[in-house]
Amino acid sequence: MRVELVGEAQHASLIDLLCELHAFYNEGAVVPRALVREHLIGNLLAPASPQRLVVAVGGDGEVVGLAAITLVFSLVDFAAEQCKHCQLKELYVRASQRSQGAGKALIAWVAQYALSQGCHRLDWPVKASNARGIAFYEGLGAVRVVDRLSYRLTGTSLQQLARVNAPA
Repeated sequence: MRVELVGEAQHASLIDLLCELHAFYNEGAVVPRALVREHLIGNLLAPASPQRLVVAVGGDGEVVGLAAITLVFSLVDFAAEQCKHCQLKELYVRASQRSQGAGKALIAWVAQYALSQGCHRLDWPVKASNARGIAFYEGLGAVRVVDRLSYRLTGTSLQQLARVNAPA
């Protein structure tokens, strides 16, 4: 297995993985491959995208895992050794490939990349119900950030808030 930034030769296999990821988060829902391809090329891999997609590729050339990362500068830590960190948006390994080293290989690659880019930490969210993922991360030596919570606005709440200072 090799781990690298995604290349064009891996797009078709990555689309398959993204379809599986969609089903994982959406109770088995199926998404059209054409829509996933359009999103991959037009958004995730667009020149202006701040995200980097890292893939674990099996010996057969198929993508077995994915990490999506963004390098972020701090708004409160200004010292060179503290001002940059890496945000892991997603770490996903095909269900059929779990517990075979792809996840660890991906996050180790991300850690090496983060350090090479001057980052001093690696942060990521995890669903509270993902006991297997939590155990995996803690097994790597990661510690839970207890003083942080995650919030979200969607739909009507987002639209209502957007109208608060909107011009008439």
